[in-house]
Amino acid sequence: MRNYELALIADPEMDDKTLPELEKKVNAWIEGAGGKVLNIDRWGKRRLAYAINKRNEGHYFIIQMEMPPQAGVEIEREMRLNEQILRYMISSVEPPSA
Repeated sequence: MRNYELALIADPEMDDKTLPELEKKVNAWIEGAGGKVLNIDRWGKRRLAYAINKRNEGHYFIIQMEMPPQAGVEIEREMRLNEQILRYMISSVEPPSA
């Protein structure tokens, strides 16, 4: 298991009820791929540097997780198919030193 970080930008038109549902979906995708969510940092709605799909804002999430190396492919596939997710990026993170 390796440590990863998922940066996610969700549709700004999502309301307070649908945001937790999307968060649960992403958690389920991670756990379904054999991973574990360590921390979720919700940044809220922020302005984008450039328009994505004619939207100038988005809900930002940073998710720290632990998962096998091949699990990223499955998670990316699910995010690519979800219309509520504007952009995402999974990056490898060095484990914290003790």
